[in-house]
Amino acid sequence: MIDPRRLRVLRALADHGTVTAAAAALHLTPSAVSQQLAALEAEVGHALLRRRGRRVSLTAAGELLVRHTVVIEAELERASATLAAFASGTRGEVRIGSFASAITQVVAPAMAALRIVAPEVVLRVRDVEGHASMPLLLDGEIDLAITEEYRPRAGDRRVTRFPLYTEPFDVVLPPGHPLHGQPVEIAALADDDWVTTLPGNPVRDAVELACANAGFAPRITHTSDDFRAIDALVAAGAGVALAPRHAVSGIPVQGTAPLRQVFAAVRRGSEEHPLVKLVRDALTGMVA
Repeated sequence: MIDPRRLRVLRALADHGTVTAAAAALHLTPSAVSQQLAALEAEVGHALLRRRGRRVSLTAAGELLVRHTVVIEAELERASATLAAFASGTRGEVRIGSFASAITQVVAPAMAALRIVAPEVVLRVRDVEGHASMPLLLDGEIDLAITEEYRPRAGDRRVTRFPLYTEPFDVVLPPGHPLHGQPVEIAALADDDWVTTLPGNPVRDAVELACANAGFAPRITHTSDDFRAIDALVAAGAGVALAPRHAVSGIPVQGTAPLRQVFAAVRRGSEEHPLVKLVRDALTGMVA
């Protein structure tokens, strides 16, 4: 019999790439993670890992077992949801991870609405960048993630997604910029300095792609993952920026603007948990 707790350790290793990172995500010591993985290999009778210095990769058997783990975890979530529904979940806590502007747009209004219709449901909100919320969701740190997508891509089979809203990017210009007061073509900003997010943030990818489609690579001189900081740097004359409309106040793009698609995500199998469903319905009701 395979211990499902050890499967969770294997899946965390597949997600995070190192024993140390998997241990941090699971709130275990690296030695405990190594022991669990060794015990799992003994249980299944196959080598699951290839070790290359500090990093490890999955063998073919390890990848196969991770695919089964995704299905097993979804069924466990579904079982939990069924039991909670049986108990009639009108009381409890739901942990939400969301980036700042979505907290303003949908989370805070949903919280206010729930206090009226379900006062015994408590929301715990964690401000986290959109691209960082999915690992927290998959690691069980939060119950619902509000995150974003900037270009179509294959969905993760481990999560169920619910669209919330779509917003365009606007141009943010410093005071006195000659293009103030009118919609701006991105190509007209080719000679400007740029302020944008750090590498690895999907906003950075969206901005660089929009500029590439306009025929140039942006000359990035300042970076921040905080849109308030980006807005302040632009206001100080540090450069121009592209930012989602709800994050800062800007000027519409002339032509085709990049879009940010905002959605809620839950672990597959938990979507019918009564508390999760109640919060999800409250969130979608804010943008109906």
